[in-house]
Amino acid sequence: PADSHEVLNTFRSNLKKKFECLYEGTSTQENLTFLNEIYTELYITESESGEISNEHEVRQIETQSRRAATEDTPIKCSDIFGALPGQDKPIRTVLTKGVAGIGNKTVSVKKFILDWAEGKENQDVQLIFPLPFREINLMKDKTLSLSDLLQVFFPETKEIDIFSDEYEVMFIFDGLDECRLSLDFQSDVRLCDVSESASVDVLLTNLIVGNLLPSALIWITSRPAAADLVPSECVHRVTEVRGFNDPQKEEYFRKRSSDQSLADRIISHLKSSRSLFIMCHIPVFCWISAAVLEMMLSRAESGEIPKTLTQMYTHFLTAQINIKDTKYNEKKDTDEEMVFKMGKLAYEQLEKGNLIFYEEDLRECGIDVTEASVYSGLCTQIFREELGLYQGKVFCFVHLTVQEHLAALYVHLSCINQNINAFDLILAKKNLQVSDLYKRTVDDEYNSKFSKYSMSIYSFSELHQRAVNEALHSKNGHLDLFLRFLLGLSVESNQALLRDLKIQKETCFYNKEETVKYINTIIRKSPSPEKSINLFHCLNELGDHSLMEEIQHYLKSGKVKEIELSLSQRSALVFVLLTSEQEMDMFCLSKYTGSHMTPDEVLQTLLPVIKASRSAQLDDRNLTEISFTHLASVLSSNCSCLRDLDLSGNYLGNYGVELFCAGLKNPHCKLEKLELMCCGVTDKGCAVLASALRSNPLHLRELNLEWNKLQKGIKLLTDLQKNPYYKLETLRFNDMYVTAEGCAALASALRSNPSHLNLCECNLGESGMKLLSTVLENPHCKVKTLELRNCGITAESCTALASALRSNPSHLRELDLTWNHLGDTGVTLLCAGLENPHCKLQILKLGHCAIAAEGCAALASALRSNPEHLRELNLTWNHLGDTGVTLLSAGLENPHCKLDILRLSYCGVTDEGCAALASALRSNPEHLRELDLSGNKLGVHLISHLKNDPRYKIGLQL
Repeated sequence: PADSHEVLNTFRSNLKKKFECLYEGTSTQENLTFLNEIYTELYITESESGEISNEHEVRQIETQSRRAATEDTPIKCSDIFGALPGQDKPIRTVLTKGVAGIGNKTVSVKKFILDWAEGKENQDVQLIFPLPFREINLMKDKTLSLSDLLQVFFPETKEIDIFSDEYEVMFIFDGLDECRLSLDFQSDVRLCDVSESASVDVLLTNLIVGNLLPSALIWITSRPAAADLVPSECVHRVTEVRGFNDPQKEEYFRKRSSDQSLADRIISHLKSSRSLFIMCHIPVFCWISAAVLEMMLSRAESGEIPKTLTQMYTHFLTAQINIKDTKYNEKKDTDEEMVFKMGKLAYEQLEKGNLIFYEEDLRECGIDVTEASVYSGLCTQIFREELGLYQGKVFCFVHLTVQEHLAALYVHLSCINQNINAFDLILAKKNLQVSDLYKRTVDDEYNSKFSKYSMSIYSFSELHQRAVNEALHSKNGHLDLFLRFLLGLSVESNQALLRDLKIQKETCFYNKEETVKYINTIIRKSPSPEKSINLFHCLNELGDHSLMEEIQHYLKSGKVKEIELSLSQRSALVFVLLTSEQEMDMFCLSKYTGSHMTPDEVLQTLLPVIKASRSAQLDDRNLTEISFTHLASVLSSNCSCLRDLDLSGNYLGNYGVELFCAGLKNPHCKLEKLELMCCGVTDKGCAVLASALRSNPLHLRELNLEWNKLQKGIKLLTDLQKNPYYKLETLRFNDMYVTAEGCAALASALRSNPSHLNLCECNLGESGMKLLSTVLENPHCKVKTLELRNCGITAESCTALASALRSNPSHLRELDLTWNHLGDTGVTLLCAGLENPHCKLQILKLGHCAIAAEGCAALASALRSNPEHLRELNLTWNHLGDTGVTLLSAGLENPHCKLDILRLSYCGVTDEGCAALASALRSNPEHLRELDLSGNKLGVHLISHLKNDPRYKIGLQL
């Protein structure tokens, strides 16, 4: 037998050679770049299983560009099988999704394998088998064992037992969206033996499920729309590859260009077009833009600098054809035929939803395989030299958007050059159901048969109206960008480029206003502004900005809520807000609510904007049940960015809570903060909330139910603490209905993970405080902020609280006891806990607590014993007098005292007390930054002395 160490080294070396170079767009040797030289870490974040989006990927990109500011924990590519903090279950199968061109099928997989092959990462794995679906497809009709399959792809491993227990094995299935196998995970065919033969699809499903090699690691990559081909129960982690954020976009262009002045101009130009700059979220689009703009801006070429997507892609096509003509010294007479054939391929495969295709697909469109190689900038040939008996060629366009542009160009040229409606040609093929063999052998007869289905187009307007209808009826929006390109190609500047290349034979004059009018009619009739967003992009491609400019004027003047907007204007408002350069961090409904539309109507209109916003303030708008239903749909959306929602002051009642919670309980809901102050919620509504949070416990961190009539409902919510996945950290129950009974439930909750508890205005009394304090003493209690304003706490209650501070001193950071009658006795008892050096309390609020001089003496003693931690002390509206302030100053003068903020407003302080403060500040001038002495009778001279002495760094409030 061969030396296993030598075989493994050869295997690593072969993978290193295969993946160490990266080709940008083409597969020619002169364009290779070493991956390690240009690699920029892409953001990979943990996603939720089941998040499948059927939107067009450009729409998903627009959403992702809005989500760039959200706080997600990135996972390094090399760590995707590692457990995150708090996770202890082993991860066998990972599904990574990302839109086409974002980096999941190229950079991430290649970098992972290269780092392993070079001995840098994941060295606990001995064998990594990369198996792209585009190559596995070539073997879909074969029957063989898993062992045979791997020997076909990796013949160097024949000499060792790769399935031995001594080897940790990983499989990487790249491009699930390109799979042409029938992956039936419900099949009864069960394989457990690596030497047992079966069809390739059966091998793969049994490997992914874990029947074959259950200890092997599995990594699958996919575009979002295909991610559900693998059942969620077979996947242990779902990750998402994010594209470039705004700083990374600029970094890309600066790295690419040695001329920084040119890079600045490219960046400036792209920023001037919101649609182009959003598309730069995709690394491949950055490459396309750089290729076009470097050429146009550096050579001062004539012609309009691209401002729309159609212009950018048409210039890209022009550049690639010119490169081909120069390199191969060919005439442009052949360009028209070749581009037309490739456009036909692009269109027919787009209709089928295919991004990759094989030789038979090319032959169906009359393309010779050798011709396709010449167009390597547009159609990349991917050869696998070591496929053994199953060598084959796989083709794809460099990016989905290039395919969509060529598909639109095919429809455009069919109309102009041949007076044919390409949509009807596709329909004819479907209706006739002619076999592939018949089409290839009797092509002329076939064409004559379906020619009767073709419809002559006498104007672009007819073609465009048909295209608009086709795109609108597309279930998943897969024709959205195609439609933008098709309409944009009719603009004269783009037609001129095509005529220069001799691709378009003649100028086609048409009145674009007919198309604009038709689109506006559809926008006006559309029941949902969200469905009209792509149509506004189409108007931009046609150069019509009238509706958008009108809305922008209303927004800038602040009159948008004063105008009675038509349906078209409402849709335009949504589009303008969604494509604005301003971040969608905060949406405020009151900005758009006037007398012409009810708040419910405004909310329904602007739902897409709310969905794209991180925070939505919908408080005090008199919203009704219909709005709560709409909000539930937003929360249920897998592309919603909403994390913070304020519904305070709207009467939900229990039924409204039930409607709203239909979204809150959805696994797609990522809401982190929910404000429901004064919303008419009772115990019944609390039960619905608790049920929703049991169904979806992973995200909500802050819940405010102040001023609602809750009693037993509090226990329903706090019982959720028994769920180990429950993430709620801040609970607010600010009302008069929570008494000692509710406090017992809260005490139970505090044994778990909340970090912020607000019980202001609750009549806790001594018994309630004892219950709370008992739990606060527990070292496992992690509460950091405790708000107890006006809770009926007296001096007797402070004994229990002080005991808690002594027993568990390391967690509580903020304590608010304002408006409780503690008196000097209570404060003295409390200070017995504060003076513990281990007490980490930073903020103490004791306003309106009936404190006098004796209490000040206790506070001063605590500051001397534990001077390092307290940063803010609020003693407003206590009758301290000069005696109390003088006693307190004895603690402030300690050089180790770190107090930053001291509030002594309305405390009966005169010049005598102020002099004591001045003396303390002279002894310890470094720390106090803010001193509030407002409402006290102070002499002018001493005040001026404190304000003007450069040794004091304080800001005075007088």
